[in-house]
Amino acid sequence: MSIATRTTAQALRRLNFTFAADGSHAACLAAAADGGWYVESWRLPADGPAGPTALALPGNRSESLRSQLVSLPDGRVLLCRHDGDRHDLVALCAPSNGGPHSTEELVATLRMPGLRLLPLPGGARPAQVPVAVALGTDTRPVTTVWLVATDGSEPRRVAELPGLHGGGVWLDRTGRLLALDRVSSGAVKSVVLDLTSGQVSPLLEIAEGSNDRLVLFDPDTGFAMIRSDAPGADRLGWGLLGAGGPPRFPECLHVPEMFLRPVALTRSAPGDAPAPDGIRVAVQIDHGAASALALWQPTGGRLDPLPVPPGRLGAVGHWSASGLRMPYSAPDHPAALATLDVDVLLGLTPSGAPALTPVPLPLQLAPLGRADAARPADAEGGAPGEDGPVGPAVRGSAQDTVRSWSSWSSWSSWSSWSSWSAPTRVLRTSPPGFRLDASAHPGEGGRWHPAQSLELTGPAGPIEAVVYGGDAWLSSPQLVVALHGGPADAWRLEFDPALQRMATEGLTVVAPNQRGSIGYGVDHAMAIRGAWGGPDLDDVLHLVDDLSGQRSVLGLGPPALFGVSYGAFLALLATAYAPAGQVSRCAVVAPFLSGARLLAEASAPVRALTTRLGGGDPITDARGPRDVLQLAHRITAPLLIVHGDRDEVVPVSQSRSLRHELLRVGRTEGTDFRYVEAAGAGHEVLAEEGGAVLHELLAAFLHTGRPT
Repeated sequence: MSIATRTTAQALRRLNFTFAADGSHAACLAAAADGGWYVESWRLPADGPAGPTALALPGNRSESLRSQLVSLPDGRVLLCRHDGDRHDLVALCAPSNGGPHSTEELVATLRMPGLRLLPLPGGARPAQVPVAVALGTDTRPVTTVWLVATDGSEPRRVAELPGLHGGGVWLDRTGRLLALDRVSSGAVKSVVLDLTSGQVSPLLEIAEGSNDRLVLFDPDTGFAMIRSDAPGADRLGWGLLGAGGPPRFPECLHVPEMFLRPVALTRSAPGDAPAPDGIRVAVQIDHGAASALALWQPTGGRLDPLPVPPGRLGAVGHWSASGLRMPYSAPDHPAALATLDVDVLLGLTPSGAPALTPVPLPLQLAPLGRADAARPADAEGGAPGEDGPVGPAVRGSAQDTVRSWSSWSSWSSWSSWSSWSAPTRVLRTSPPGFRLDASAHPGEGGRWHPAQSLELTGPAGPIEAVVYGGDAWLSSPQLVVALHGGPADAWRLEFDPALQRMATEGLTVVAPNQRGSIGYGVDHAMAIRGAWGGPDLDDVLHLVDDLSGQRSVLGLGPPALFGVSYGAFLALLATAYAPAGQVSRCAVVAPFLSGARLLAEASAPVRALTTRLGGGDPITDARGPRDVLQLAHRITAPLLIVHGDRDEVVPVSQSRSLRHELLRVGRTEGTDFRYVEAAGAGHEVLAEEGGAVLHELLAAFLHTGRPT
């Protein structure tokens, strides 16, 4: 992709948003349709829409997904690029005089196994004044702290702290006192680092052995939000630092199996109200595939819902007189910055909403269309004003229960949103008080395909899935079951280029969050600890059996399987173990063959993670081995394998071994399977430069089943 293209093409993916301390700018990593990551600097005016500027690199180079960003108040971006134990700190400035690329200046180089940047508070600073703090870790249990300026001077070491330190919340507006989370004796406690003296003192010590972390703080009032398990479970609480009273843990901030995350706070003008009376906190609520947003006030005793459109919020934000700004994405809205007028949004819901609890909605069977019906053309996935014919109900089916986005994220009062929000739909219009700036539009004559959140029947309980294909998804001509990577990951109700490309090809996509996925509580996530290819494979095989059986009744072919990384491993296992005829084809990206084989060939960090997750533990049951190489002879469905030859997570040797084994057992390359090795690509091969070609290849294969 040329520099000119990169600076003018619409960004389809945006990651790692960060806000300048004064809220005047933001920054993120962005990529257009054909990959190639670059930095965007966003100007956030007091009035009017936010606007991004691409900071394309000279020489048509791409940024790494691992790069860290610090947005500076003058619009520049401080970037930390990692290369092993070498970390280059670089300042990027927007193109000048209409030039095609940014100005790039090396600030410093630090050598440490790990390095993390934190912005200093305040507005624009002279070049010689530090703008960020760098926290470095090495093989010792020690954290080194530097102050970083952008004038080319060496970072100034201010402290070397025993133990590992994370987090980072400023306790003042001058950049002197920094709260850090220190890991000691198996517990996490927040401590205070004085950057002037380099001394550390305790901050939170709620109970012996408890994990106590500061998550949000207002330096002007001393209001603090904390997260602690001292009450017996991980809870959000609050207190006034220096006031002497114990922290409080309101019941409304404790919602089982949902993660509440304070993202930003504001308060009344000085003198209007003392803390905590004037404090208002925006709380992001995550559960499963989507996010909700609420307003919490310490004196209110409740969470007041803010009716943002269904989708996924970005877990960071900045709240000023201009509004609350947060990243936002939905299946048919590529990630961008949303500006929310909290008071206007509050006016859209009844006051006094009760605390958040999952409220089940009336359930129904998914409508089934004719097997020969044309794919609906409207943006909602069905013809305007037409429900479509309903096919036969099949008991015990994958569509036995349908859950809308609002069924988990709603208060009982949220059902009144129907004036602007249709259940299970991603909105085509936004409510008053919500504006999304610079979300990419599809090409001329195209459209982004919406998705809905459905609850499918699993062998051990419901399984949430993100589904593209409208109401008649089950009876679509072709259906793909997509399996996410991780395993500690999940599909979310957000824009996904791979799934969008499949939907554009005319494929219905069912993306389940089987056991092992995060976002559904500890039990769901931990179900596969030490059992890779155990309960999660049971879930996938159950879904495949259910879907193929129902589609057979309708005269339709079985589903295809698609997976990336861990999902690719799971897809290959499912293809091997599913009864003959239940999987029409299988496409995998960056697969590994077994946890044990990954341990034998991967890098030290990947081996450590695999060991921690129990990936090398064998499963002994009646099903048989969870080793794809031993099962290659059972994979008879057409197969497409894609792998980057510079994959730093799953070595390409894993796919090469599978290719050799397929040939050994008599499969014909080009007829039975196709092997594609992407030159120069890493683990995120679909998100790197040239990824658009691979998206097209995958979608075409899943559509036709032809490996050539």
